[in-house]
Order: sequence, then C-alpha cells, then structure tokens
Amino acid sequence: MEYNCGFTNDDKWFRYRAAAIIVEDGCVLFAGNEKDDYYYSIGGAVHMGETAEDAVKREVLEETGVNYEVDHLAVIHENFFNENKGALKGMDCHEIAIYFMMKSKGTQNLNSNSYTQGVRENMYWLPIDKLDEYRAFPEFMKEYLQSEHHGIEHIVSDERK
Repeated sequence: MEYNCGFTNDDKWFRYRAAAIIVEDGCVLFAGNEKDDYYYSIGGAVHMGETAEDAVKREVLEETGVNYEVDHLAVIHENFFNENKGALKGMDCHEIAIYFMMKSKGTQNLNSNSYTQGVRENMYWLPIDKLDEYRAFPEFMKEYLQSEHHGIEHIVSDERK
C-alpha cells in the first residue's frame, strides 16, 4: 500500500505534491472532471519514499497514458487556501507542489483513462494565450508560461479568506 506525503490534523490539511507543466503547440495540459467546475494541473501526491521527479512521471503516466520525460525543475509552489466543498470543506489547507517542465512530444495525442476519487478525469489542452478565460489552477500558470525564466521559481499563493 502506498502512503501519500500529507496529513490531516483537526481542521488543518497538508499535502506534498508533484506536478507537471506539459506544453504542446501553444497549449498547456490541464485536467478536469464532472464534479468540479475548474481545471487543475496534472500531478498528485508524492508517496512516502518516492522522489518528486519519480512521482511526477508516475502521475503523468496515470493521468495521460503517455510516458513524458522531465526536462527540468521549474517551480516550487507554496499554496495556502480554504476549501468550501468536498472532502476538504472547512479545512485550512497548505500544499507544497514541485512543478516540473516536461519534454515536448510534438503531439497532443493522449491515452487517458484517469479517475480521481472515483470520478472520471478528462484532459484538456488549454491555449496559453487564453488561460485567463478559464478557471484554472494554479493561477500563476499563464503569467509563468508567457515570461522567460532562469533557474527555479519560488511562488507563494495565499487564497485564504
């Protein structure tokens, strides 16, 4: 049995997550499902004893059905938020996500058959220049993808109300 790197303590929730930035033909890959009204980055919890790089490769394969290779570590994202629905309703959430830029495959073809918490996940290629028209998380993604970077970015988001 795999154990995720995270915990819940009273009304506090923490998760260590590995995520992918996959760009093909001016679009970035996001996931979505019938239950939630937003799109989210490809990735998931790092398992105990697993490196973030191994976790992102595993998660990308699970969600897309395609073996993507890591190009480089891109972003360390500290995310603070409160959730108003679902399993995290009423929780004070803190997530640390390690984002890796994945190597391009030159195609948007996927073989996805992904489910999260029993709900079918769909993959969406969202145009980078129109990301602000979508409710997509993390919110920093459009600005990040439209600017030059040297080294690893450290981004802190605080969406607590």
